[in-house]
Amino acid sequence: MAAIDDDSTGARRRVVEWADPQQNVDAAPGMSGLEFLRAMAAGELPPPPIGNLVGMTLAEVGEGTATFTCEPGEYHYNPLGIVHGGLISTLLDSALGCAVQSTLPAGVGYTSIELKVSFLRPISRDSGTLRCVGRVVKPGRRVAFAEAELTDARGALVATATSSLLVF
Repeated sequence: MAAIDDDSTGARRRVVEWADPQQNVDAAPGMSGLEFLRAMAAGELPPPPIGNLVGMTLAEVGEGTATFTCEPGEYHYNPLGIVHGGLISTLLDSALGCAVQSTLPAGVGYTSIELKVSFLRPISRDSGTLRCVGRVVKPGRRVAFAEAELTDARGALVATATSSLLVF
């Protein structure tokens, strides 16, 4: 999966491939959230299609924490020539959700019910590898709370987020 110069006009093309997401849907109910995410990070389960689409990877997972990485590219740009806030929000939401998921027993799910993002600096392909770390602030049986930080390759903080997640 890469951006490719198609012709002398500078047109670019990107091909995205992904695994059938049903494999993860079928596996998830029989595993704790931490087991499921560790299997994904180890490559025993495929990443979700959104990961392949935007180029993010679950790099690390622990009890109450999840870390994603992403290499920003031109295909993430908005009309202003910087990374679109949607990618930033997706990285943060993924780290927040997976941090909460890592605390859940088998058969228990979650969904985001609120997401607040603060954009602190512009991001471009020159920002280098982005690292997004989500942490559970307060687990709960009905609602869990998490926070996340997104840094660039130099370690500069570029965005933060907090989230409330419904546990079901």
